[in-house]
Amino acid sequence: MIDSAIPEHLRCTRTRPANTPADFQPPYPSYSVRFPERASELVMAIIGAQYKTASDADGAARLTLSAFLTAPTSPPSFFEWASVTDNKGFYNISTLAYWPSKAAYEAWAEQSGFREWWQGLKPEGCRHGWFLEVFFPTMDRLETLFNTRETPEGCAHMREDMSRAVQEHGYWGSMRDRLPASQTDALTGAKATAGDFNGPQTTLTCSSEDVIVGRVSIPGKKNLAVIRSGQDWLDTSPEERKLYLETMHPVLTKGMDFLRDHGDEVGCYSCRFMDVVDPATAKAHKDRTFGLAYFDDLASLERWCKEHPTHLAIFGGFHQYARKLQNNVTLRVFHEVMVLEPAQQLFEYVACHSGTGMLVKY
Repeated sequence: MIDSAIPEHLRCTRTRPANTPADFQPPYPSYSVRFPERASELVMAIIGAQYKTASDADGAARLTLSAFLTAPTSPPSFFEWASVTDNKGFYNISTLAYWPSKAAYEAWAEQSGFREWWQGLKPEGCRHGWFLEVFFPTMDRLETLFNTRETPEGCAHMREDMSRAVQEHGYWGSMRDRLPASQTDALTGAKATAGDFNGPQTTLTCSSEDVIVGRVSIPGKKNLAVIRSGQDWLDTSPEERKLYLETMHPVLTKGMDFLRDHGDEVGCYSCRFMDVVDPATAKAHKDRTFGLAYFDDLASLERWCKEHPTHLAIFGGFHQYARKLQNNVTLRVFHEVMVLEPAQQLFEYVACHSGTGMLVKY
């Protein structure tokens, strides 16, 4: 039986029509997370350190953050580590941590000592950069999609259950149709302006090309669209692994590189294509990756998905990949998408280069 991606308690009379084609049958099964009905929101925080090169990363930042994350009061429900070398050559390592509510996150930040430590960071005294990006979506502004019910990723670690196979996937506009808020809201965003930086900032010079800014807070954007989209080929057969690495991974990397380097052409502020880090070795896993991208609104993300050659290659490539495997795909893929009010976003950067995250140049 086909289910709806929108849980029953969040369904309402649509004032905006769905995009589902008439008599549409999904090409393969996909599933959405079912959170406890009492859950009204969740929190995803990206907390990280930025080094000039990977060899400069001595592990101290990870140890510092790990001490806060494992504090006994209101620790995150789940966290993991990921890393990326950005297009300036800087090495970034960060934790992605999830809490079941803003109250739980605030209790952790206060009682673990994280907030006091964070606010006490002095840019001029930092040996490397630090960044904090936190999202507080209400459940009507979050959607998820998985190609398996068995293996949780990200916010799914806080699930109560998974849905049956859902109707809203495999067609253009299905991402929007999975968002409960889209039943009544166009979720229109706003374009960036030159005044997006908030208050006075200090500037530290790294080189003529890479300007290091001091401490910067970026205000939230109206209906900012955040997507985390992951791939896990750890348990694939040798044949499927070869197929993935030779056909899917190259086009995925090309698409992520486009959003990283030319995202302003399609309304993308930032894109990091990250390797999940093995907590035991502190090394990139190499079998698990995800893209983390911020778009000025959902429509811009949709246009890139539907129209841009880099995403059409990803989308078409996956369908061909699935057909070659007769839909017996063991590659695990997932995504979580949030469309956020300004008050549901927090961006702060300390001694990071000016191309980091939402530190878009102006």
